[in-house]
Amino acid sequence: MKIVSVVGARPQFIKAAPVSQQLRHQHKEVLLHTGQHYDYGMSQVFFDELDIPVPDINLGVGSASHGRQTGEMLMGIEGALLEEQPDWALVYGDTNSTLAGALAAAKLHIPVAHVEAGLRSFNRRMPEEVNRVLTDHVADLLFCPTQTAVDNLAAEGIVAGVHNVGDVMYDAVLHNGTLAAANSRILEDLEVQPGAYLLVTVHRPRNTDDSSRLRAIFGAFEVVEEPVVFPAHPRVREAIAAQIQRAPPNVRLVEPVGYLDMLQLERQARAILTDSGGVQKEAYFFGVPCITLREETEWVETVQTGWNRLVGADRDEIVAAVRNLQSPVECPPLFGDGHAAERMVALLEDE
Repeated sequence: MKIVSVVGARPQFIKAAPVSQQLRHQHKEVLLHTGQHYDYGMSQVFFDELDIPVPDINLGVGSASHGRQTGEMLMGIEGALLEEQPDWALVYGDTNSTLAGALAAAKLHIPVAHVEAGLRSFNRRMPEEVNRVLTDHVADLLFCPTQTAVDNLAAEGIVAGVHNVGDVMYDAVLHNGTLAAANSRILEDLEVQPGAYLLVTVHRPRNTDDSSRLRAIFGAFEVVEEPVVFPAHPRVREAIAAQIQRAPPNVRLVEPVGYLDMLQLERQARAILTDSGGVQKEAYFFGVPCITLREETEWVETVQTGWNRLVGADRDEIVAAVRNLQSPVECPPLFGDGHAAERMVALLEDE
C-alpha cells in the first residue's frame, strides 16, 4: 500500500510521527510537506526531535493569504499525487494544508483519510472550522479522536467510514513525555521553577490581529503578576511589537520551543493559558489546569470535566480564572489508550 501523507504545520508534525512509524513497518509512505510552517523553530526541529523521516516532497509554500496559500498548495499537491498515484491521501487536522490535500485527492478520485475528523467549534468565522468541515465531507475514512467527534459527524449525516480510534496526540505524548522529562533543560534555561509559572501560547488571528483583544490579554498578565513564559511564533511577535507598547515585566517572551521542551513546560506549569486546540489537550494529558483564550473550543470534553475554562479575551475573566484555579479530582481517559496510530493503519489496510 502506498500513502501520500500531507503535513504543513507544527501540530501535524506531532500527529504524523506515530502514524508514519506504524505505516513504514509494511507500507510505502511519501511524506509531503507543504511548507506552511517553514523556519527551524516551527518545522525542522520537530522532524529532528520526533525522528520523522525527511519529507520526500517540500512545496515550500510559506506564508500568504488563505486563498493564495491554499491555491499554491492545491497545485503542488495535485502534481505530486498525479506522479505518485497513491492508494490513499492522508491529511491531518484543520489547516490550509489539510484542505488542499483533501481537495486535490478528491478531485483525482484518490481516497482521503482524515486524521482528527469530526471536531467542531461551531464558529464558521474560524478558518480552521471551514477547513475541517469541508475535509470531513470529502473524506472516505474519518479517524475520530473522541465519541463527541463521531456524534458531530452523525449530526451532519456522515456515518460511513467513521471510526473512533482515539487521539494520536496522546500516542505522541505517551511516547515522548518521559523523554522530555529526562532530556529537556528548558526550565533551567529560562530560570523558572516547577509549578511557579504560567505557560501561555497565543497564535489565532482573532487574538493577535485584534488590538483590543491582545491588549486585554496582556493586561491580565500584568494584573496577575506571576511569571509568564510565552513562546511566540514569529508572526505573533510582530503583532505584539506593533500593538503592545511594552510587555509587562513578568512576561518572558521567548522564541518557539521544540516539542520536547514544550512538553516539559506544559507538564511543570501551574496553569496553561492558550488559544491552541492541541495545547488544551496536552494540558489535559498532564493534568494541568487550562484557561482557553477563546469563546468556544472543539475539545468540549476538557471543559465538561472541569480541567478547561473558556474566558475569551476578557481581562477580568482571565484574572479571575488564574486566581481561582482548581484541579478536579478525576482526569478520565477521554482520548483513547495511546494506540490510535495502530488502529488507523489497520483500518487503512482493511479497505
